[in-house]
Amino acid sequence: MITKYINKSLLLASSVLFLTSCIPDAVDSDGNGITQGALDASFKVSKTSENHYSLKRNYNNYINSRWNIDDDGYNNGKSEENIFLPDAGTYIIQHQAVGIGGVVGGTASETVVVPTSDPISGNMIQGGRFDTPEEIAKWNIHKISASGAQWVFANGKATIVASGGSQQAIYQAVNVVAGQKYSIDMVASSDTALVDTWFEVYVLNSIPATGQDVGGTVYRNINTWDGCGTGQFKGKVSSVGCNNSKNGGIYTATTTGTVYLVIKCGGATVNSLSVDKVEFRRTQ
Repeated sequence: MITKYINKSLLLASSVLFLTSCIPDAVDSDGNGITQGALDASFKVSKTSENHYSLKRNYNNYINSRWNIDDDGYNNGKSEENIFLPDAGTYIIQHQAVGIGGVVGGTASETVVVPTSDPISGNMIQGGRFDTPEEIAKWNIHKISASGAQWVFANGKATIVASGGSQQAIYQAVNVVAGQKYSIDMVASSDTALVDTWFEVYVLNSIPATGQDVGGTVYRNINTWDGCGTGQFKGKVSSVGCNNSKNGGIYTATTTGTVYLVIKCGGATVNSLSVDKVEFRRTQ
């Protein structure tokens, strides 16, 4: 009996010691003993060459960085990023410091002024930001469905509202050189989920007659059947889109002359799909 008593006492003492060692020194509101101090998301911008810049955060006391380049949407990144700004203009660069538990603990921004456009990769699209009446006038509307779909230019965006499977397109002429490769992208956003929606970007040699559909090689795509646009989103279509086929958004000109960049969208319920910062850039 004495031996059993001693063994139980030792076991109990070990258990208490084990439990004591597992108790956190400080318990926060979540009870996990982990706290995150104040985060400073400030960063430095350095010009490395014409149209190229380095972004480097000033502190490393947090887990992750998220960068937003010119309001294109936040994306996870590294503590130091190298960016290429091929177009002349003023850019707002934002950085978020992400701490323990994925909590954004701070946001900082810097302004970058790019004096001149890159001679090769400068944007060939005119009015791709839809900011002024002059920019909007560079675009044409191609009516496909008789009704039920409409592109509207306002608030620095081109926004389509569509229902009942109706669709409509906008387009702009671009001059290309045979054998050259061109990169196509744009920022797309929607405040609401899309329902049975297709968003497709083409390059055509001519524009179909009014009432005719647009088809061919798809260079950028948001398609709810493939899992895109099923929730609120904002970002480059190259990031938030899907089913971009195997071309990676790269168009290769077969002849020298005029082609047409066409942006088509339609669906069962499209309440607020918008595009901005449309790009068509030579890559070589």
